[in-house]
Parts: sequence; structure tokens; C-alpha cells
Amino acid sequence: MFVLTHLFFSIGEVFYSSYKNLKVRLAKKKLSEQDKNILKNLFPYYANLDAGHKQEFIEKVEWFIAEKNFLPRGELRMVTQEMELLISATAVMVTFGFPGVTLKHFKKILIYPDSYYSTINKQFHQGEVNPKLGIIVLSWENFVKGFIDLQDGINLGIHEIAHAMKLENQIHYNSESNFFNPTLWGRYAENAALEIEKILNGEETIFRSSAANNQHEFFAVALEVFFERSVELKSYNQRLYQSLVYLLRQDPIVLGREV
Repeated sequence: MFVLTHLFFSIGEVFYSSYKNLKVRLAKKKLSEQDKNILKNLFPYYANLDAGHKQEFIEKVEWFIAEKNFLPRGELRMVTQEMELLISATAVMVTFGFPGVTLKHFKKILIYPDSYYSTINKQFHQGEVNPKLGIIVLSWENFVKGFIDLQDGINLGIHEIAHAMKLENQIHYNSESNFFNPTLWGRYAENAALEIEKILNGEETIFRSSAANNQHEFFAVALEVFFERSVELKSYNQRLYQSLVYLLRQDPIVLGREV
């Protein structure tokens, strides 16, 4: 009886998984030429890719948009296509080295018009990631600020997606965990620890002071700098930069030379 029950549950899980995949495929819409032009004009990472990588990027953005629920919060009345596009493109950029990673655990992306007040810790936030609820929260105004200056190493979208990516790697029930190579993570962590120590000692560094709060925060800040100030980071600390290249399976400097 147990075997039959287990079999029925297994069959049910297969059908449910197939049904969910079918729903995503039906919901997936091709990006329009206007969408692609927005990415070309506002997203240098995409604009600098060669034709093959551009197509790969577009397809992953389409899947990301189809899989996520983008929900307005606060005084934001609706989520526009441009909002979905730029947030999804940011997520795809950060995860581009892992074609199968779409941050499955985080099904909802909540968007506030500006910094919002958290009733949990009684503080204002620009963004956060909540693994328990499976949500990524962003302040649109602060997200946009990340695009105003693409070389200051401050980008809310990259920061929160980095947090989500690190957590996704540790969530073991959705078939998307452990994509970071443990050995490569260890090498990165060694270099990160040295940088955190420098910050705490008041030494000059390319990273802002909040990066030393903990290893999770350093990873998020490091990825902001990695994508926005790639050349400077490599010049500042080549070992740390290279450890991130291997860990994330991409090199923004090389990708930026493809066109």
C-alpha cells in the first residue's frame, strides 16, 4: 500500500511539474524590438554582447519575466513593461554564467516607488530579499539610480539579486542549488576575508564600509563593483577579481569587448 501511495504521489509530482512548465511556456512572450532597443540603450552589458550571447540573454530575460510575479506596492499603481524588463535584465546579467539558474525560489518581486518602511525591523529600506516568503523587494527610485551612474559601484538591483543568488545556491529542494563550485567559493571567500579585514582596519579600499558588515553583505557589494567597475577592481585586486570570474563563470571585461 505504501509503495502504491508513493507511486501515485510521484506520478502526481511529475504531472504537476509538467503543468507548471507548460504554464510558463504559455506565459512566455517574445521581447519586442522596442524592448531590445531599451536594453541596447540602457543596459551596456547587453549592448556589448556579440550576437550569439545577445540572443541567449534575450531568451533568459523572457523566461525570467514569465516565471516571476512583479507586484506593485505602496503608492505604485502598476508595474510597467520597462520595470519588468530592466529588473529581469539585471537578474540575467548577474546569473548569466549559469544558463539554468533563474532564481526559482524567488517567485515574487515586489516594487515600491521609493524607500519603504519595514514593520518587521522598524526601518526604512531600499530593497531586501526574504527567503522565507520567496520574495525580492526593490525601491524603483533607488533601482533607477543604479542606472544613472554605471561606474560608481552602487547598484541596488545587482545588490539584491546577489543576495538572492547566494541564498538560492543554499536552497536544496528546488533543483537549483549548489551551482557554485565549493572549491571556487573557498578561493573567493579567502580573498573576501582579506578585504573585509582591510575595511575594518580603516585601510583604503575600493569597497564601501557596509561591505564589512558580514560575508553576505560583502558578496552583494563585491558584485556591484565587479559589474560596474570591472577594470578598476581587477587593477585594485586581481586575485579577488579573478576568483569572482571563476565563481560566476563570466568576465565582464571580456564580454564587454565582444562587439
